[in-house]
Amino acid sequence: MAVATGVAVANNYYVQPLLDTISQAFGVSHAVAGTLVTAAQLSYGLGLFFIVPLADLVERRGMIVLLMLLATTGLLVNAVAPNVTWLLIGTAITGGCSVVAQVLVPLAATLSAPEQRGKAVGTVMGGLLLGILLARVVAGTISSLFSWQAVYWVAAVAMLSCSILLWRALPQYRPQVSLNYRQLLLSVISLFKTEPVLLQRSFLGALSFAMFTLFWTPLAFLLANPPYEYSDAVIGLFGIAGIAGVMAAKWAGKLADGGKGNLGSWIGWLVGLASWLLLYFADHSLISLIAGIVLLDLAVQMAHVSNQNVIYALQPAARNRLNAGYMTSYFAGGALGSYVSVVLYQWHGWFAVCSGGVVLALVAIAFMLVTGRRKR
Repeated sequence: MAVATGVAVANNYYVQPLLDTISQAFGVSHAVAGTLVTAAQLSYGLGLFFIVPLADLVERRGMIVLLMLLATTGLLVNAVAPNVTWLLIGTAITGGCSVVAQVLVPLAATLSAPEQRGKAVGTVMGGLLLGILLARVVAGTISSLFSWQAVYWVAAVAMLSCSILLWRALPQYRPQVSLNYRQLLLSVISLFKTEPVLLQRSFLGALSFAMFTLFWTPLAFLLANPPYEYSDAVIGLFGIAGIAGVMAAKWAGKLADGGKGNLGSWIGWLVGLASWLLLYFADHSLISLIAGIVLLDLAVQMAHVSNQNVIYALQPAARNRLNAGYMTSYFAGGALGSYVSVVLYQWHGWFAVCSGGVVLALVAIAFMLVTGRRKR
């Protein structure tokens, strides 16, 4: 499940190290190329709200395999896209169906024993993060050796293979929920009203992923131009620097199992603020860039897994709907972060991007202070 989750979520990140190459291939601006990242995050967010709640209504193994096959179709559209418009269409299809990752994560929580739930979620989330990181490495390497289109051919084969393996390996699981689809969607909205913790954690999740995409979206432009002038393959390798985030997911899970989930959130946001202070120097210092990536990925995963473990404990029977509400907010923040990052980069370069990251971290820290005082 961790491998399949990583392969699925990677679909949204293959494009990031390729943005400069795609911009040149189709003769479009950096801003237009950057909309591919925004499209991936927006379609993923819509899929989270409209598709993921169905996991509380239908048999999950069949749903998981169907979504993976549809995502494979979107990847094939990208592989043969003649222009940016078709690339946007393929990206939207793939992004919307790649929400299968967010059906697998709560299923792992459901199938595990309560005392091991944090570890199980952390393991699957580790696979998810590894998919995000390796997506950039794989995409950059394949693009440099062959072409950017070859990236999507390889991704389609990987998704098809995982769909076959999941069909054979997963148990059938049909939830016992007496709601229709409309009632399911309305119940997602009502959960925000009845569970204030969900609303708070969703806001923090949106800020954390906005911080994540704020950095990664314009990074290809920074590294493809002076003083670095790196190829797609080298740009993709920077994803490895964030491997610490995989360990962070497991640490956050253990803290949650020990009743210290809030500590994981604080560690995440304080480390996140420190990462942006290092990244201010990334436009001329490779050491600062790598150190900043390590801390940023660690911070985002600590905050994210801590949030998920808190919301999964609220209403076990509504776990998919809780996850849908939280992750919709999460990727809405990511879409906003990717859009704003391109605007900031064109306006005042890397300095503006880092300033935006510091603001996001400070807002999150201030929000936790205020909500913590109210709770006491």
